[in-house]
Amino acid sequence: MFHIILYQPEIPPNTGNIIRLSANTGCHLHLIKPYGFSLDEKRLRRAGLDYSEWAAMTEHEDWASCRAALPGNNIWAVTTKGHASYTDPVYEANDAFLFGPETRGLPPEILAEFLEAQKIRIPMQAQSRSLNLSNAAAVIVYEAWRQLGFQ
Repeated sequence: MFHIILYQPEIPPNTGNIIRLSANTGCHLHLIKPYGFSLDEKRLRRAGLDYSEWAAMTEHEDWASCRAALPGNNIWAVTTKGHASYTDPVYEANDAFLFGPETRGLPPEILAEFLEAQKIRIPMQAQSRSLNLSNAAAVIVYEAWRQLGFQ
């Protein structure tokens, strides 16, 4: 299935919801430190950690170690700065979706590692800033899974 990568997530309920998303879709969740919370935080558990026994999850010390753990996988940077719609790519099993921290998005040095076609965005109204992280992850994972016939 797919990989969801959260780079330095900050808000426990978002990560909890993405743990639940991962459990329900078969995605492998990758968390890149540092986090803005503790993994045993009550708000995280309430939102999704009770699903952690059904979710595949790996912690990484940094972006380099996460990237090294996914050799040969297509990685898509999800960013409001992207020009390609999330519906444009043809996704493959084992593709990975990289999301930045809720308050600041992916840093420029990480975005610079990606071709423009690998930077995808979810269309929104012009005056909007961004979707909630867990909502954005769900939108993209379900589109990719739909393309594979929900296998």
